[in-house]
Amino acid sequence: MQFDLTKEYLDQIKVEINASNSQFIDREIIHLHPADIAEILDELTRDEAKFIYDHLDHDLQGDVLMELEDDVRQRFVESFNTKQLAQQLENLDSDDAVDILGEMQVDKQLEVISEMDSDNASELVDLLNYDENTAGGLMQTEFIRAKLDWPINRCVIELRRQAEEVDKVHTIYVVDNSDNLVGTLSLRSLLVANAKALVKDVYTNKNMAYVYTNEDSEEVARVMDKYDLVSVPVLNLQKKLVGRITIDDIVDVIREEADKDFQMASGISENVEANAGIIKMSRARLPWLLIGLLGGVLGSQVIGNFETQIGAIPSLAFFIPLVAAMGGNVGVQSSAIVVQSIANGTSQFSSILSRVKKEAILGLLNGLICGTLIFAITWLLQDIRLGISVSIALFIVIFFAAIFGTLIPLILHRYKIDPAVATGPFITTLNDVVGLFIYFAVGMMVFGL
Repeated sequence: MQFDLTKEYLDQIKVEINASNSQFIDREIIHLHPADIAEILDELTRDEAKFIYDHLDHDLQGDVLMELEDDVRQRFVESFNTKQLAQQLENLDSDDAVDILGEMQVDKQLEVISEMDSDNASELVDLLNYDENTAGGLMQTEFIRAKLDWPINRCVIELRRQAEEVDKVHTIYVVDNSDNLVGTLSLRSLLVANAKALVKDVYTNKNMAYVYTNEDSEEVARVMDKYDLVSVPVLNLQKKLVGRITIDDIVDVIREEADKDFQMASGISENVEANAGIIKMSRARLPWLLIGLLGGVLGSQVIGNFETQIGAIPSLAFFIPLVAAMGGNVGVQSSAIVVQSIANGTSQFSSILSRVKKEAILGLLNGLICGTLIFAITWLLQDIRLGISVSIALFIVIFFAAIFGTLIPLILHRYKIDPAVATGPFITTLNDVVGLFIYFAVGMMVFGL
């Protein structure tokens, strides 16, 4: 049955913790999934959470630690002394352990590593050398491998030994005597093969996907998504097998990228959590607010330049919000579609010209429909010249907004700049200013001012 943390159950847990009721913890909590235990710990104070955490066995502690929210985990890590922290890291997969180490100061890293087993310490030091946003920074060094020249009966014995260090066995990787990846061995092939047959007789090297340690994490995510992989082998630049990346790590990458793109599109310039400090949140939001402020000033200058004409025809002012809003909305729609296609890798063979052409035609169609509707509405409520002015201006604004919304993220992507910055306040502000100028220019021509 799926676990559901309610306020009543959480209050009961707090009461039992305050009463130091270890039997309740053993009976009600320890059997839960690590993610469910972490959900409980996220809602408790540090001392309350530590009471439960200390009742878990070492393996379960490691699993729960990685399921905690980042800020809660950070408080836990800070509560450990160096030796305790080293023991905790040794219970984790190498990729998880290096993630925690990477959040520490260098001197603290050295202290913790010095308390660890030499083999584990050596692996973590190697992983720390990789950028966290590359395949090397994501990979774990625990995986199952088989040698080409092993007989099947020896292979089974060796794999049993290796499996003691690997929590989840997704794939058996086949390597030569130089540790170069040559293929994979399926569990079915292993089970049905003759005990005296060699691995090289039953393995496969067809359609084998892999990544290199220096490849970007987003590229790794695309590879795993394209080939529906639950794990992917990682090779170093000498093409030797050095690790694997599992689907749970890639899900984290996808979620983080989606969060970052959403924040960028909303005008937040750096990755922040809801519980971040006031100063950090202000620093993340202020740059795009200032850009919006500048855009508003430019828009007011455009309106000010047409002050005399607006005084002569006051009804022109009624449709300023409409024109500005429609231009911003169309621009955001176009840029969002382009950014999504770039993120999914579906636009890599499409030229900028072809994408702009498609969005321009779409802008013409939507502009014609919206322009016709606003003409009819304005004609009924006001006069025909005002209807002509608003409809023609809206048609042109929608057309240009679609082009700007497509062109800007494609150009940013071409120059290796994150195109997500173009989907929010930047496009909206640009289209507001340009749209207002187009609106008044058309109005002046129609009314002959």
